[in-house]
Amino acid sequence: MSAPKHKLRVPRPKTGAVSLLVGTRKGAFFLRSDKERAGWQLTGSEFLGHVVHHVVQDPRDRKVILVAARTGHLGPTVFRSEDGGKTWKESRKPPAFDPPTEGASVRTVNHVFWLTPGAVAEPGVWYAGSSPQGLFRSRDGGKTWKPVNGLNQHPLLDTWTGGDKDGTPDGPKLHSILVDPRDESHLYLGMSGGGFFESTNTGRTWSPLNRGCVADFIPGWTLDMEYGHDPHQVGLSPTNPDRLWQQNHCGIYRMDREEGEWVRVGENMPEEVGDIGFGIILHPRDPDTVWVFPMDGSSVWPRTSPDGMPALYRTRDGGATWERQDRGLPKEHAWWTVKRQCMAQDAQDPVGLYLGTTSGEVWASRNDGKSWKCAARHLPHIYSVEVAGVVQ
Repeated sequence: MSAPKHKLRVPRPKTGAVSLLVGTRKGAFFLRSDKERAGWQLTGSEFLGHVVHHVVQDPRDRKVILVAARTGHLGPTVFRSEDGGKTWKESRKPPAFDPPTEGASVRTVNHVFWLTPGAVAEPGVWYAGSSPQGLFRSRDGGKTWKPVNGLNQHPLLDTWTGGDKDGTPDGPKLHSILVDPRDESHLYLGMSGGGFFESTNTGRTWSPLNRGCVADFIPGWTLDMEYGHDPHQVGLSPTNPDRLWQQNHCGIYRMDREEGEWVRVGENMPEEVGDIGFGIILHPRDPDTVWVFPMDGSSVWPRTSPDGMPALYRTRDGGATWERQDRGLPKEHAWWTVKRQCMAQDAQDPVGLYLGTTSGEVWASRNDGKSWKCAARHLPHIYSVEVAGVVQ
């Protein structure tokens, strides 16, 4: 990796209404808060009946929204709006693999799973991750997509991931596409399964970045294994992008990039709760503060809230200690969980936190997670929640 880069200035927090973009098993839904983030209204829905994996607003142009969807008649595709969601058009060329090289197997996109806007310095650039694992780039705001063959045709890709026959439920995923805000050529991504990987040349070459992670589902695993891991979600701190956090199939981890090794801070979680989950929320200004949502990962992985009592856990000291936050959440018999794209935060002060559940509820906190209120009920199974600025 190149020499360490500078940290970023802490932005001045803005206050006011926010919108939530919610992807579900049966369409996309949109919620809007009042100016105090105390009341919520369901303002619309789109693509009813389609599987919507991700809905993301372009922070460089807030009128642009992209939707990763799998439709019954079109298959996997991306839809795009230029007017804040009033009208939509399908990508002229959705993400698709190039024809295979000689001797390689044919790969077909089953669904587009993840969307990430490019850096501020690259207006119009987007990245998409698919199932089976593939990386795609758009340079025209999502109208057309091309495969990033530095990854998709890497000679070790099948070795890293176990191939497209990976046994991950609902299919293997490429996710957590991260762009260093100081250097648009510096990319990260996660593959479930396969591990976490880094590129310093806009995706032409890739290196594993998994040292220190447990992979106890692999016979004979060691802490210096380079690949084969199962990261569930990875994020980098908005103000110190050299600080990375990971919620893994095997725990919660923190990395300072110059060290190049993950540290399992989830072992400091309460033993009866554990450190298994899907999503992780990073504080917009404090690199030492994150939130996680533990789930039951015992025996056959029920994937429910531990003991049916959902709660977030927050650390403010880099993972050394954790505190439970469950005020307002159900106290018992709440057998839902929160998937990897279903935890989001705004940049206000106090920070607003948002959860989408497998039972179709959206929960919101406007005070750093100290208390929670249900913002929407009776939606389909939720696949993603993203915060958007309000477009007037």
